[in-house]
Amino acid sequence: QTARQRRLRDALMPLIYSVRLPLSAVAFVLTALLLISGSPLSAAECTPDNRAAQRPNIIMILCDDLGWGDLGIHGHPIIRTPHIDGLARDGLRFTDFYSAAPVCSPSRVGLMTGRSPNRAGVYDWIPPAGKPRSDAREQVHMRREEVTIPQLLKQAGYATCMAGKWHCNSAFNSPEQPQPGDAGFDHWLATQNNAGPSHENPVNYVRNGEEVGRIEGYSCQIAATEVITWVGQHRDAHPEQPFFAYLAFHEPHEPVASPPELVEMYRPHCISDDQAQFFANVHNVDLAVGKVVDALQELKVRDNTLIVFSADNGPETLNRYRTANRSWGVTSHLRGMKLHTHDGGFHVAGIMNWPNHIEAGQVCQQPASALDLLPTFAELAGAELTDGRRFDGISLAEFFQSKQFPERSQPLVWVYYNAINDARVAMRFGPWKVLARLGGGTVPKYENLTPQSLAQVSASPLTDFEVYRVDRDPGETMNLSGHDDPAVQEICERLRSEYQQLVKDFPAWTPTVAP
Repeated sequence: QTARQRRLRDALMPLIYSVRLPLSAVAFVLTALLLISGSPLSAAECTPDNRAAQRPNIIMILCDDLGWGDLGIHGHPIIRTPHIDGLARDGLRFTDFYSAAPVCSPSRVGLMTGRSPNRAGVYDWIPPAGKPRSDAREQVHMRREEVTIPQLLKQAGYATCMAGKWHCNSAFNSPEQPQPGDAGFDHWLATQNNAGPSHENPVNYVRNGEEVGRIEGYSCQIAATEVITWVGQHRDAHPEQPFFAYLAFHEPHEPVASPPELVEMYRPHCISDDQAQFFANVHNVDLAVGKVVDALQELKVRDNTLIVFSADNGPETLNRYRTANRSWGVTSHLRGMKLHTHDGGFHVAGIMNWPNHIEAGQVCQQPASALDLLPTFAELAGAELTDGRRFDGISLAEFFQSKQFPERSQPLVWVYYNAINDARVAMRFGPWKVLARLGGGTVPKYENLTPQSLAQVSASPLTDFEVYRVDRDPGETMNLSGHDDPAVQEICERLRSEYQQLVKDFPAWTPTVAP
């Protein structure tokens, strides 16, 4: 199709679906209009089977604070995750998959936009809006001008839904800032941050702008049921229209609460009740994933649904604060935890499953990222990225067909000014991982950037490099920065260059109160 034809198709799809035309009529109308607009589609391109094969339903499942080592497929000795493991065994598993940040809000904004969250002005987790602060943190949100996955897919004719944790703004369910609906979701059931008061019987869900009060059950099951119900209703009303669902579990982020029968099952294998609570929490997530997969089968949409499973960042450190008393997540062989710029902070699960399109048992050892999901989904959906915006990911769609991983010409770069470890900047490029401090450690930690702090971090040089060959040393134990190796010097210079270019795009938030 020409660009003109694609634009016409994308404009017409929502109208066609709104009047519930049968699939044969959809094909006829599109063919006729595209013939008028220019060169025609072939008959093969208009057949229902080809259209279904080219435009999958997509379900993005995101866990909260799930460690790399918390899944059975990654070797956890106790936690049972057969449904998630099954998605991996029957599909594609990434050994080196990365989230967009080592903490929740920027990670989610990066996933939604396909861009470094720093370009969107989201530098750390977003607290609920409150009194004005000297660092303007109460203002932070994913700005309206950002282009998101659901917006792109809606333009391509998809229906969209989300359920679970939003955490992309401070003024939640308020006209002051964009909400999930403004970001492109037709239907949403969400919380600003954590499920409260815990995962059990949460009281803070909002559905399409309306507070719903206490909901009986556990958050992951509630969110899964919402998506299943929506998919079923959508299939009945618009059986030919593809859909995108974003299922953002709160689990296993604290405050952890799990079904008693699962806790009891794990208690004999644990050193404490708190540990059993966490293990049961991950198990409950697995049950929710299994429930979704089973429902897709029952609704007869599983075969053309791409399921992607990942996490927003690494696991919380046990007892780092009071309510982290049940945070027993592990990173396995990886160094660091959530809030770290070593791999334990953002090296997360990456699983893709699409029957008849992704062969079972595939393992990809090339670095991939949540930033790749927007361009991947856009290509599969036939959506165009045409506004000249800089995206930081690459499309993985060709891997599904050729099994050849697309070349990544640009490295993955993370900038987190509130990291627990000393390095504020990190980069993965090929087999190399390189980290650096800012200004010899003289730059303070920042949770947000104002014009003043942005000027400081922009002017501060990168120092104290750490360099690792993570293909040989995934635990980042052997720092090669002192080696007289041209490749080491080259990768350090590359990080300097990438950081200098990236920081030029960082927006600042202007405080309304004096420091």
